[in-house]
Amino acid sequence: MVKLFDINRTPDFESGEIILIDKPQTWSSFDVVNKIRWKLKNITKNKKIKVGHAGTLDPLATGLLIICTGKATKTIDSIQNDDKVYEAIFRLGETRPSFDMETETDKKYDITNITIEKIEKVVESMLGKQSQTPPIYSAIQINGKRAYEFARKGKDVTLKSREIEISKIEINKISLPDISLTIHCSKGTYIRSLADEFGKRLDNGAFLYYLRRIKSGEFSIENAFKLENFTEILNNL
Repeated sequence: MVKLFDINRTPDFESGEIILIDKPQTWSSFDVVNKIRWKLKNITKNKKIKVGHAGTLDPLATGLLIICTGKATKTIDSIQNDDKVYEAIFRLGETRPSFDMETETDKKYDITNITIEKIEKVVESMLGKQSQTPPIYSAIQINGKRAYEFARKGKDVTLKSREIEISKIEINKISLPDISLTIHCSKGTYIRSLADEFGKRLDNGAFLYYLRRIKSGEFSIENAFKLENFTEILNNL
């Protein structure tokens, strides 16, 4: 039976556990999975134990990463379909090829004409169902390779657009050039692409300066373990 990992009971990683991890910055989602899989192989003495994650986070992002073990890996597809909530900071006045901090600024814009009213109008315009093209600096597979592998070599790639839905955007703070937002969205939404589009709708530029996932479906970052704390728990089992 699949259960949410709880330190107050004896876990059964082979029958299935759902583990909520607060992914650290610079770690890829695959790095976290590999770290936990290696630990669980030693604990369970099962070299073939299944470990996977539901919903990839970019290395520069932090926050809620849902790890599934054993039979719980069968629930990954359904968990990935859940809506997500992110905390984000969009930095105005600049664009970057990756739409985030991975690459350097390629163009700068004057932001002196940007007002709170204009920002609020753009936020309102971005709500609802829409078509979004993923960034070329993404983990989407093209002919067996990740899109970012082509992008980093300067090769042109074409990615198919997808339908997403932005159900709510809360403006937490405006301190130009930064805008702090909480974004409620459907699966498959690239907040980096949203930041880039935000800049375009302001007739300016923008990129994603900060990203943290705080919720996925029924799961919340409030119940997540820091990775170093969780690995210590595993060491003590």
